[in-house]
Amino acid sequence: MTINKNKLVKYTIVFCTVFILFSCNTANKKGYSPKKLEVLKAFLESTGATSMIVVVEGETIFSWGNTSEKHIIHSIRKPLIHSLIGIAVQQKKIDTSMTMKELGIQDIAPKLTDIESKARVADLLKSKSGVYHLASAMTKNMKKYLPKRNSKQPGTYYFYNNWDFNTLGAILENQTEKGLYNLFLENIAIPLKMKDYKEISINIDGDSKEKTDISNVDGYYKYQKSKSAYPAYHFRMSSRDLALFGQLYLNNGVWNNKQIVPKEWIDVSTKPYSVYNKKKRIGYGMLWRLNLTEDLKKMNSYFHTGKSIQLLGIYPHSKMVIVHRVNTERKYAYNKEDLDKTIQLVFDAKI
Repeated sequence: MTINKNKLVKYTIVFCTVFILFSCNTANKKGYSPKKLEVLKAFLESTGATSMIVVVEGETIFSWGNTSEKHIIHSIRKPLIHSLIGIAVQQKKIDTSMTMKELGIQDIAPKLTDIESKARVADLLKSKSGVYHLASAMTKNMKKYLPKRNSKQPGTYYFYNNWDFNTLGAILENQTEKGLYNLFLENIAIPLKMKDYKEISINIDGDSKEKTDISNVDGYYKYQKSKSAYPAYHFRMSSRDLALFGQLYLNNGVWNNKQIVPKEWIDVSTKPYSVYNKKKRIGYGMLWRLNLTEDLKKMNSYFHTGKSIQLLGIYPHSKMVIVHRVNTERKYAYNKEDLDKTIQLVFDAKI
C-alpha cells in the first residue's frame, strides 16, 4: 500500500497533535503547567539543543525534538557502565577491593608503578585511583591539570580522569569474558525494551587523522595507543532510550518487578565520596555526580553530564527523570549556562 506525500504529512501532523495533547493532559495530571512547559519549549528552541524528555512517575510529561535520533552521549557513558559493573559485582565476577596488580592491569610505558598498582577497583569507580597515566579521549583540562605520577596515594584524591573509566571497561570485559556493548544489550537494553540500541560497535584509531563513519553504530572503542593500552568506550544513544535507563535508576534498579541493577549498588554509589564544588554543592559518588544537601553529607539528586551540555538527571524527591541532548556529531552552538536555566524551567513548571 502506498500513501501519497500529502496524506503522510497530514497523518504526521495529526499524530504529533494527539501526542502533544496527551503530554499536556499528563503534565496536568502530574502537577505541571502545560503553559509553563511551552515556555520551556520556546527556550529550548533558542539554545541549540536537539531533544529533551521529562518523565514524572514513569510517564512522559514533556517531549521535544527528535528523541529517537542516536548520537554520542559523551561522559554519560559512565552511568551506563555503572549498571554493568553493579550486575557483575552481584554475580561475584568483580570484587571492588581487588587491586590493579591482582587483576593483572598494566599499561604502556611509562608503566604503572608499585604505588599505582595498589589502586583498587573501588578507587577507580570513585575517580580516586591516583593513577595519572595518559588515557584515550582525554579532554584538554584532564591533560592540563593531570597531577604528577605517584604524587597521590590511591583512594585519597579526587581527579576526574579517563584512565580510571577506560580501565574499568577493560576490567569489566576481562572479568565477565564478554564485550561491553553486548553486556549492555543483554542486561539493560533488552529487559527495558529499548527501541534504538542494537549493540552495533566498531574500533576506531583515535591517533589517526582520518575520520571514521560512526553514523550507524551504537558504540565504538576509541583506541589511542600512543597514550594507553585501554580504549575509551563511547555510546551513541537516543534520548528515549536514555530516559528508560534513567527510569530504571529512579525505580531503584527494578523493571517490571525484576531487580535489574542491585539497589544496594545504587545506594552505595550515590553517597558523596568527594565534594568537588562546594559553592554549587556538587559531589562525586561512583560514576555518578551528586547534587548534595546543605551540609554536603547526603545526595538530593544525581546526574551525569556530557561535555557539560548533555544531561541524564535522576530526581528521586520529584520522582522525575530529565534527559537533555545536544547533537555534537554535527556543527552546533550551545551555551553551557543554558543547561542550568533549562533544568530550572522544568521545576518552575511545577504547579
